[in-house]
Order: sequence, then C-alpha cells, then structure tokens
Amino acid sequence: MGTMRAVVIEGAGGPDALTVAERPLPAKVNAEFLVKVVAAGVNPIDAKTRSGKGVAASLAYPAILGNEFSGIVVESPYEAHPIKPGDEVYGITPVPRSAGSYAEYVTASALHLTRKPAALSHVEAAGVPLAALTAWGMVVEIAKAHEGQRILIHAGAGGVGHFAVQFAQYFGAYVIATASTRNVGWLRELGAAEVVDHSVDRFEDAVSNVDVVIDLVGNTADETGTRSLRVLRPGGLLINAPTGSWPSLIDDAAAAGVRATTFKYTPDGSTLAVVSRLLQSGDVRVYVDQVFDLDDAAAAHTALETGHTRGKIVLKVCDG
Repeated sequence: MGTMRAVVIEGAGGPDALTVAERPLPAKVNAEFLVKVVAAGVNPIDAKTRSGKGVAASLAYPAILGNEFSGIVVESPYEAHPIKPGDEVYGITPVPRSAGSYAEYVTASALHLTRKPAALSHVEAAGVPLAALTAWGMVVEIAKAHEGQRILIHAGAGGVGHFAVQFAQYFGAYVIATASTRNVGWLRELGAAEVVDHSVDRFEDAVSNVDVVIDLVGNTADETGTRSLRVLRPGGLLINAPTGSWPSLIDDAAAAGVRATTFKYTPDGSTLAVVSRLLQSGDVRVYVDQVFDLDDAAAAHTALETGHTRGKIVLKVCDG
C-alpha cells in the first residue's frame, strides 16, 4: 500500500506531542476519494483533542489530527464520477471517524468535499471548510440571518468569527462584533456595523436589544456567555459553539427569558459548494494569518493557543 508522512500523536499532551512519522497510506472504500493534501487547516478542536479534550476519548492512537484539507484528487469513487483524478478539491475529514488531514494523503466521502474555488490557492482553501460550515450553520441555518435583524458575534476576528460576520452582513443583518483593538478596523471592512473592543469596553454596556448572539467563546473567558444573556431581547436566541464551554447554558437562558442552543457543524459538501460561489465571487473572503510547514505543526498549535490569531492558521503539506 505504501506509506506517507503525517503528523501524529501517541497520546494526549502539549504541542510537542505532535511529531512527524511514516504512516500507511489510507485506503478508500465505497464512495470515497483519495486526495493528495496540499494544505490542511488548523482549528481549536485540533488543539483541544491533542490535549485530551475535544474528541480525544474516541481516538485510536497513534492518531492523525486535522479536519480541513485542500488538495488534488488521486482516485475518484468510480470512473464516471464528475470529479476526476487531477481535479482540485477541498473539504472535511471527520476525525475521529477517519484519519485527519495533517498528512500527505486523506480519504474523504463524496459527501464531504467539493471543487476548490479557482480564485483561492490551496493554502487559502484549506482554511475554509470547517470554519465556514460552522459559521454558515449558526448564522444562516439556525439564526436565519435577514435584513433588520441584530446579530452579536463574539470573537469576530477568529476563524469561525470572520466568516460569521461576512455571512450575517451578506444576508442583510445588522452585525455587531467583539474583538481586540487591532481587529476593530478590519472587522468593519468585513461588514460589521459596530465593533466592541473587549479590551476597552464591556460589551453589555455598549450593546442591547440583540436578536441573536453567535457565541464562539462561552464561559471559558470572563463569563462571556452568561453576560451575553443580558443583551438579548426577550425571546432572543443564543447559539453556542465551543463544546463544554457552558454546561448550564439551557437552564441559564430559560431563567433569563431567552432561547439557547448548542451547535455542531455538518460536514456537508453541498453547502460548502454554496460557500464556494461566494468565495469565487469575492462576496466572502478567507483570511489566513499564518502558514506553517507540516514539520512545524507543533509551532502552529502553539500559535493557535495564544488566542490572538486573525482568521486561520494553515499547514502547508506540499507544493501544489
């Protein structure tokens, strides 16, 4: 079958638990593609899982992390499939159900990928799938962003956040975002009508009567989730993404007279194809803050865990 280079973990640990090793090439089954990875996105769930949280309980070690990839098709599910060997694609690897994208090759279901937008490089495209699908699900599918709606987006400058700001603005919502000082102007450029600098102001003192809160922080920092309940209108909706960040979410929201839900993204290639059209047209942009070589995955995780990343961090796996 052959082997490939991949970043693996032998067990939970810090960034230095990520090491490069030779691993067997993945074997595709049923309606799967074999894809040569050019670049792989790095996400908070990767770091959580590496540290023993996230989906670590379901991992089989040695494990390969990474949910996002952009690359070139090596094998299609069958000869007549419209996506052929040599085509450029991007999508999701559903860790821990399969090996991740921090590797030279991945297998991926036909339902989990789509053609890469021609306007994007592989490095840019690798920063899209998980973050954009998470933002789309929260903003478009759950919040149903529309004209006249007031949406507050926490951590607006992050990987999910910068897509959430753009999707909400695209569909006509009045967007308010929280961010650090250096990202205030940038988020206005992306479409936020207001940006609260959380290093200067308490958002609950600056914002009120919000229809929806897109909560990408929860109560992991300064009770951001609980404080968000105060800015919602009666019956408003809070959508919380960070797993385990606020165990009492539903009860707290009910006591405050508002609605709340957690959220888990769906690795849906057809929705990613819709996002692709917005990326191709320039209506939505992906911002890649830092690019690391595959050998430097530990440094990528260290940078991610500083919490100061604008947009996405991406691993470059090979030239493509």
